[in-house]
Parts: sequence; structure tokens; C-alpha cells
Amino acid sequence: MNTLDPTQRFSDRAEAYARFRPGYPPELLAWLYRGQGIDISMEVADIGAGTGISTRMFLDAGHRVVAVEPNASMRAVMERTLAATRAFSCTAGCAEATVLSGASVDLISVAEAFHWFDPQATHREFARILRPHGLVAVYWNAHASTDSAFLDGYEQLLRRYGTDYAHVAERYADDATMQAWFGPGFRGQASFAHRQKFDYQGLQGRLLSCSYVPGPEHPQFTEMLDALHKLFDNTAQQGRVDFKYHTRLFVGAIA
Repeated sequence: MNTLDPTQRFSDRAEAYARFRPGYPPELLAWLYRGQGIDISMEVADIGAGTGISTRMFLDAGHRVVAVEPNASMRAVMERTLAATRAFSCTAGCAEATVLSGASVDLISVAEAFHWFDPQATHREFARILRPHGLVAVYWNAHASTDSAFLDGYEQLLRRYGTDYAHVAERYADDATMQAWFGPGFRGQASFAHRQKFDYQGLQGRLLSCSYVPGPEHPQFTEMLDALHKLFDNTAQQGRVDFKYHTRLFVGAIA
């Protein structure tokens, strides 16, 4: 399914998303704890939590987390995998209308989702649900610059076969846009190297977890997979390709 409605785009990709999307490097939490005064006593709202990859990161660190996710398929995967965790709760809501109580959380986490939000409405809602002195952390895994034959070829494949890849890529904010969104509450930003290593099946799963590539019903689906296999054969080292990211992180208060 490919639609500009972010609450529906991943309905047929939830299982692949949970299995093949990357987590986040440990340096991210270390940076938040060391430099921003965040500690495990802080209650976290993970907004646009998807299948719970970022939610699990905060749960494993010892936080109490409420995950807010509008997509029923992704929320079902998250609930199945995290429901036994006592510090976890989940609700159907969105960034612009979280359904959380006012002044109820200390830290808002937004991972791989900010580009789907309405910035102004989200700013108002985050200001409503944050406790005094609360913070917002916005972060995502950006594809590393094309510094390898694999990454360069993968980018070309997305532009060739992606149904709306260019449109989605343009939605990601640059540094100035993120700083302006926080306004005077902006605290700082950081970037961390991150990576996944894939055999061919893993690489195919990673590709098909993306909402902007054709599904099996699309006439170019088989051609796309043939191109992916050729790219893998031409660039793999010892049966693996190195999928590199820059994990970008922005932190601040909301006035």
C-alpha cells in the first residue's frame, strides 16, 4: 500500500518493518543521559512508535513508556512483542492528537516519524502533554552519504523503482528546520554512525519494509527484485552488504 496518509502507509509492511528496520546506536541514549539530564525516572511518550523499536530501547533502559501509534497493524505487532513488559502501555493516537493527558510525561521520543507530522499542530500538542521542564527528542536513521558502490546503487534503485521515494525523502527536515521548530527551547543536536549488515534475504526484507517501494501486486515488483539481487551480487563482501546510517538527533524544550 502506498498512500500519502501516514496512518495507513505501513499497514501491509508492519511485520517486515519490525524484523528488518534498524534500531538505534547506544551512543544516542548515552548522549541524552550525559548531556541533557535525562534519567530513567522520566516517563516517556514514544510518539509514532510504529512496531516499538524505539519503545523497546527506552523500556530496556528502565523507563516507563506509553507508545502512541495510529496504524493498527503496526500497533498490533508492538503490542504482541511488548505487552508482557510491565512498564509499557500503548494507545491509538497521533502526534497532533495523542489522547494523552495534559502535563503527563517528562520526555517525548519521536523516532523515524517526524517527517509525517504536521509541525505546527504537533508543536501545540507536545507543549500540552509535557510536564514543566520536559524535553523532546527527535531522531532518525538517515542513509549515509553514498560513499560505497552498494549505497550508491541502492539510492539509484530507490529512485528508479520507488513509487514516491523522492517525495518522502524531501519531507525529512534539515538542521535549520529542526532548530526553528524547537525555537528558543532548542538544546542541541548530535549524529552517530550506525549500520546493519545483510545477506540477500535480509536486504530484500529491508527494502520491502519501505512504504515507497512496490509491493508484489505492482508490475515492476519482479524487475525491482532482480535489480536488487544484481546489486547485491556486485557489491557484497563475504556474503554481506554494509548498510550505513547517520543517526541524527535533535533535543529541546517546547515553549
